[in-house]
Amino acid sequence: MEEEIIKYWNNRANTYSKMINEDMNSFKREAWSNIIKDKAGDNVKVLDIGTGPGFFAIIMSQMGYDVTAVDCSSSMLKEAKVNSKIAGVKVKFMKSDVENLDLPIESFDLIVNRNVTWTLKEPVKAYKNWFNLLKKSGRLLIFDANWYLRLAKPELEKEYKEDIKWAIDMGYDCKTNEKQRSKCRDIARNLPLTYELRPQWDKKVLTQCGFKKIIIEEDISDEIYTKEEKAAYRTTPMFSICACKH
Repeated sequence: MEEEIIKYWNNRANTYSKMINEDMNSFKREAWSNIIKDKAGDNVKVLDIGTGPGFFAIIMSQMGYDVTAVDCSSSMLKEAKVNSKIAGVKVKFMKSDVENLDLPIESFDLIVNRNVTWTLKEPVKAYKNWFNLLKKSGRLLIFDANWYLRLAKPELEKEYKEDIKWAIDMGYDCKTNEKQRSKCRDIARNLPLTYELRPQWDKKVLTQCGFKKIIIEEDISDEIYTKEEKAAYRTTPMFSICACKH
């Protein structure tokens, strides 16, 4: 399973990097910078989990944060290193299984990830690991969506297909082919969070892990999506979770 996931993201690295560069040159760079700063504060030591082509790592470095970025995909990390060099920032990149990070405990002020937690094979184990990596005053920021809940709820699948058609008519380009989409669906069918309603599930588990305060925004689409993306993701809006250790 892990090898399948890594292979999938290795194959997506180039096109995903192009998407990230488009985001970097749009309103999204400032939008995400503002969201992160509002939730994280200033001068923090950050761990960017599942960095992909490095979007979060780059913008947080530009904000003055000390960033370590990890990913399981060597191809994604290759893209991230190139992108960070072009951006003129220094980031410590690491290849690692994001669910089993072998890093010093209580060493980060902030752990952040986007569109990563839905891919976890053992999310409870991962959340416990991330809790331990945070300093006593640390925070965990999660940005994700119920991307494949539609596999468990046929009514959502119908709405999703209608929304995608609508978005494409508006000019939306998802930048994936049918083979890639089919492979991603196959992977999602074997992942536990496909069958959980989030972020309610996350709140319960993060509390069990020991986080004392959990702030949830159910839908941040208006802040970070184009009108075409809002149409495409109407049934799967992106949520944000800010979990405070103390």
